[in-house]
Amino acid sequence: MILYGRVADTFWLRLKGLLGAAPLQQGEGLVLVGEKSIHTLFMGFPLDIVYVDKNYQVIRTKVNMVPYRLGPFVAQAAYILELPVGTISASATQVDDQLIFAT
Repeated sequence: MILYGRVADTFWLRLKGLLGAAPLQQGEGLVLVGEKSIHTLFMGFPLDIVYVDKNYQVIRTKVNMVPYRLGPFVAQAAYILELPVGTISASATQVDDQLIFAT
């Protein structure tokens, strides 16, 4: 799913997220640690979104979240993956999938 990703694990990195960034290429992504909700306000491109719990299980997905939207609050989320549009479909990711995070 993500071959090259950035981790946003501090307040400032999570706050900035992908604001001002170029659109993600296939294989790229951002992992937001400790987030339960996201937005795409001021974003210049859409994203696929994957909400993941503390056990690295997919608990919710959003395909093609367009700019200037508010995502849902997902109480069980421990991580949120921001991915290029098409990633969820191409990887056949779905709720209850088990993910592996590696460095």
